[in-house]
Amino acid sequence: MLEGLRTARGVLRSLRVYYGHRRRKAAMDRLYGQFVREGDLVFDVGSHVGDRIGAFRRLGARVVALEPQPALVTTLKLLYGRDRNVAIEAKAAGRASGEIELKINVDNPTVSTASDAFVGAAHGAAGWEGQVWGKSIRVPMTTLDALIAAHGHPAFIKIDVEGFEAEALAGLTQPVKALSFEFTTIQRDVARACIERCRALGYAKFNAALGESQELGAWRTADEIGRWLNELPHAANSGDIYARLD
Repeated sequence: MLEGLRTARGVLRSLRVYYGHRRRKAAMDRLYGQFVREGDLVFDVGSHVGDRIGAFRRLGARVVALEPQPALVTTLKLLYGRDRNVAIEAKAAGRASGEIELKINVDNPTVSTASDAFVGAAHGAAGWEGQVWGKSIRVPMTTLDALIAAHGHPAFIKIDVEGFEAEALAGLTQPVKALSFEFTTIQRDVARACIERCRALGYAKFNAALGESQELGAWRTADEIGRWLNELPHAANSGDIYARLD
């Protein structure tokens, strides 16, 4: 009972943060409008409370939303379950299909993770004080390749899976036009692995947005975005790196 109330409070807090600002919605639409057109298919991997789904739908895209955490799946179904252009799959994404242990942050569900290394990196790190992953559940896991086989080839893939991004990208062997993945300054090694995976898949240009700024800078090569990542101060905390084929 108490655990359920704590989770509900965390979800409501995230809903206020991610849905409560009109300017943020407009900025998100401008950002994703650079990659997504009406009628496109988009994969939202790690949908959390679904604010990106909202942006993709406002742009007229069809969305496959991947989210393994039960409380957040329930939230997504309440928000988007009646939209025929949104398919919600209660799964994680990794390098192989099967099952995986998901570590739940009861008080802050949107940072639940399948990565032990992420939990270890957050422990004692500035900016991550008070975060506790005190519960684990088994969840089904699929691959990006399997999603493509089931739903079609997307124009864009957004990946935000709390330190499991490189594992998700390992399950992609066929490049899409553009994608993004979250990075954190507590796990730059994960972001570097993602950059190298993107390079191997043929991605030539990279960009980044810090935090929830929704603002891209200059496009860079893989080596240049790697140097930019290395030079970020720890206080930058997190953001998203974007990759495109041309």
